[in-house]
Amino acid sequence: MKLDYLENYNGLHENLVRLYNFDKTEAIKFKNLLEEIVINKKQKLNLAEIDFIEPINCNLIFGLFKSDEGILTKNNENFFCILTLESFIKMITLIEPFCKKDTRAHQYLYDVDTPTDLLFCPSAT
Repeated sequence: MKLDYLENYNGLHENLVRLYNFDKTEAIKFKNLLEEIVINKKQKLNLAEIDFIEPINCNLIFGLFKSDEGILTKNNENFFCILTLESFIKMITLIEPFCKKDTRAHQYLYDVDTPTDLLFCPSAT
């Protein structure tokens, strides 16, 4: 699984933090990490510390907050995905189809009106 940042990917000043190039096994590992660390233990999940995730040009840290803020950054290298517990539980539901079979589909992992979206995309195209 790879992690990268695409700035202004569509010419509309919209950005993507993208988790891509993975199979069903890695989707399951990622879902389990989110459940265990963020949802159950209520701790931050730093993707730079995860052995099966290869950061290309950025890092992403997931953390709980009292409101859905989406992805925030100050330097376009270190990103923070700040969501409520309910939104992380919904994210797990959005990831589950990727854990059942290998697919070329993709999924945005939250619906917050910010300039940066989080894309879950096994094929990377």
